[in-house]
Amino acid sequence: MDIVFSKWVFAFSLSCCLIFSIALSVEGLHGNSKVRGVNLGGWLVIEGWIKPSLFDGIRNGDMLVQIKSVTLEKYVCAESGGGTDVSVTRDVASSWETFSVRCLPNLFLFNLVSAYEFQFRTSQGQFLTCDGEGCVVSATAKSPSTPETFEIERNNDSRVHIKLKSGTYLQATLGNQLTSDYPGMPGWDDNAATFEMAIVANNLHGDYQLANGYGHERAKERHRNTFITIEDFNFLYRHGINTVRIPVGWWIAFDPDPPAPFIGGSLEALDNALSWAEAYNIKCIIDLHAAPGSQNGMEHSASRDGTTDWPASDYISQTLDVIDFLASRYAKHPALLGIELLNEPSAATVPLDILVPYYKQGYQIVRKYSPTAYVIVCQRIGNADPLELYQANIGLHNIVVDLHYYNLFDTFFVNMSTVDNILFIYKSREAQLQALNNANGPLVFIGEWVNEWNVTSGTQKDYQDFGGAQLEVYNAASFGVF
Repeated sequence: MDIVFSKWVFAFSLSCCLIFSIALSVEGLHGNSKVRGVNLGGWLVIEGWIKPSLFDGIRNGDMLVQIKSVTLEKYVCAESGGGTDVSVTRDVASSWETFSVRCLPNLFLFNLVSAYEFQFRTSQGQFLTCDGEGCVVSATAKSPSTPETFEIERNNDSRVHIKLKSGTYLQATLGNQLTSDYPGMPGWDDNAATFEMAIVANNLHGDYQLANGYGHERAKERHRNTFITIEDFNFLYRHGINTVRIPVGWWIAFDPDPPAPFIGGSLEALDNALSWAEAYNIKCIIDLHAAPGSQNGMEHSASRDGTTDWPASDYISQTLDVIDFLASRYAKHPALLGIELLNEPSAATVPLDILVPYYKQGYQIVRKYSPTAYVIVCQRIGNADPLELYQANIGLHNIVVDLHYYNLFDTFFVNMSTVDNILFIYKSREAQLQALNNANGPLVFIGEWVNEWNVTSGTQKDYQDFGGAQLEVYNAASFGVF
């Protein structure tokens, strides 16, 4: 939760952190207490909904586009959604005719009146590719390099030209192919090398889009140094908060010069946060919120284009290196309570037989530096049962499973009434927490929840009742609640 810009959300999350049982002592906290915490979301890992004004100066970020030939009046299509040929044959655009556009680092989209470099990715994950002048464009590349990199020239309206880095323009032929053999330089009239490019979605507003959109120098000037300060820790201390969960991105391990387009400075900010926390007797959970390649395709995992590439072995190895970096740097810090190995891996794209070995290796890495720091493993989001982590034997000591409870983001909740939502908390969530608490396994805590739902006509009392039900039930979590 954002403690600066979403004040109504924070006020409620704060109240939820102050009202719960203290029957079980969490090792490392003062006295007989459980975690009473808040998330410092939107700070070292950007989530655009928390502070939308961060993106006001960026005309477009990475986006979904559809491309239509002005002469054929047909859409460019990756047949079968990718992996085979590209045609210019469709009268109506759908998923096969929709491409995610990757703007290469520090090349800006907001003033596209000259050429900039992009890569086009299909709905199935392949990239458009063209191996030189005279080629026929296909959608067969599994990863991008020079043949998958194109320059786009844009007129003041939606018309564009697409060309190879060598300067040869693509055209839509009468045979409905996309080829790189347009003769000369096209104008902006109706010709085979001119296309209309429509932006159909631009929903990602995370670290990648912020840094890539503004460029290194402008992005560096914004947000991080003022969004969370020592005064916020003072405020939390005065209101009885004993723990903060601090989301970080994988690029923190490369500070002060992380790979483009990411910007440095998050390591210094995290150092400051732990020092401020120590000054006010607040403990910290360092949460790896964004892993290399993205573990869920969302903006809060710094996804480049909405895809989830993290399960690849190279990315997992890099992620373990980040955990090693964080554990080695902070294991002995008096403010550290624990390290969360990964936030919200997607059940749809991260198989359990890949996730569990990663969690086990991450646990061993943390234990290499600390015998007592809590190692926190997050449930998969989507269609996954948190019991799967209780049965995985990830580690022997100070293991915590992080549950995120939202009556949102699932069609199951769409038509629920106020009463239905509250009954779901008491009947389903309470039963699940009781089962997990009695499972003789890891501790459990509610790392994220919110007093929001799909009820459109809820009164203030409805919200209070819904929030009260969550407070009462989530209070049972053995580790605590954020």
